[in-house]
Amino acid sequence: MSPEAGFQRAALGLGGNLGEPRHLMAQALKALDERDDCRVVSVSRLYKTPPWGKLDQADFFNACALVETCLDPVALLDLCLEIERGMKRVRTERWGPRTIDLDVLTYGQIVLDSERLTLPHPRMTERGFVMMPLTDIAPDLKIGGKPVEGWLKDVDVTGIEVADADPDWWR
Repeated sequence: MSPEAGFQRAALGLGGNLGEPRHLMAQALKALDERDDCRVVSVSRLYKTPPWGKLDQADFFNACALVETCLDPVALLDLCLEIERGMKRVRTERWGPRTIDLDVLTYGQIVLDSERLTLPHPRMTERGFVMMPLTDIAPDLKIGGKPVEGWLKDVDVTGIEVADADPDWWR
């Protein structure tokens, strides 16, 4: 399905390791899907992943979603941040524990480097917990001229396991 006029396709990364991250990620996807200016097109399997960056914390749950939106990239970021705040996300420590994390990974073919948002997400191709679920839903999506499934071959996926293979886990 290609986006209708005025809508762009964006890839989002979702994750969390405090409280009930699976439930919160599902709530976030439903909140996006219920809007007139944003709809969920596809969701990856749900993964349980070891922490990255800061290792002394609980495992995470991660997924990726493709959405179609008529919001511009920064407005989409603001919406994601608003959803995080509504779910009591507190930003105290880089790569630290969190109830939920919503990242704008890509937005159409836009390359952007601003104070608020960098597209594509600057570290996404280094992270197995992003590349593995993104490969589920967009294996041919090109990041820096290379398809997602190509990046997946270059990242460490040790310890990443499928927590729910049903792509409707969020419904």
